[in-house]
Amino acid sequence: MTAAALSLRGLRYRWPGAAADTLAIDELSLLPGDTVFLRGPSGCGKSTLLSLAAGVVLPDAGEAQLLGQSWAGLGASARDRHRAAHLGYIFQQFNLLPYLSVLDNVRLPLRFSPARARRAGPGAAEALLERTGLPSTLWGQRADRLSVGQQQRVAAARALIGAPEVVIADEPTSALDEPLREAFMALLLDSCAQAGSALLFVSHDARLAERFARVVDLPTLNHAGRPA
Repeated sequence: MTAAALSLRGLRYRWPGAAADTLAIDELSLLPGDTVFLRGPSGCGKSTLLSLAAGVVLPDAGEAQLLGQSWAGLGASARDRHRAAHLGYIFQQFNLLPYLSVLDNVRLPLRFSPARARRAGPGAAEALLERTGLPSTLWGQRADRLSVGQQQRVAAARALIGAPEVVIADEPTSALDEPLREAFMALLLDSCAQAGSALLFVSHDARLAERFARVVDLPTLNHAGRPA
């Protein structure tokens, strides 16, 4: 059997101060190359689930594993290294470093992961940015001088560089118009397919769901608050 790239089992998490569990997920696993569209209304815990999957937040019970390694079994520095080596994350707020250039933001994961740097090779950042449609005249500019839509494309290139085994995307097309959204989705899905990366994707845009191998409804998956 192929080992899961990303696995959540018996996971329980309660927002600080909450009276009951926010998330209760018995199982969610992605194999290498899987593409999963995660949907649900605002406030149902989608971004929290992504943070648990990425080891940014640790569960109160159960296990979240990346490539067979439990996040809870690692210290904070080791989690950072494991994440940098194996996971690309497109944050809803982008999380670009404003004082770095576009190119330096895209190359940032390569500074923290020799494995991703080897896989990327020379010119990888430029090739990804070209595929996003971001003009080369902007590549040397500080990231905070870009528009929201431009920053979103830079964040995608940063997540994809070096072919991480798992890519997590939190509302990555929200600031893009239709032509840019189509190009963005082609880049994301093609890059993951070529690298064999598993993709966990959150969006309110239901039109995108048909592009994915699986659609997971979080309110159905999550049994927090239901009668035992």
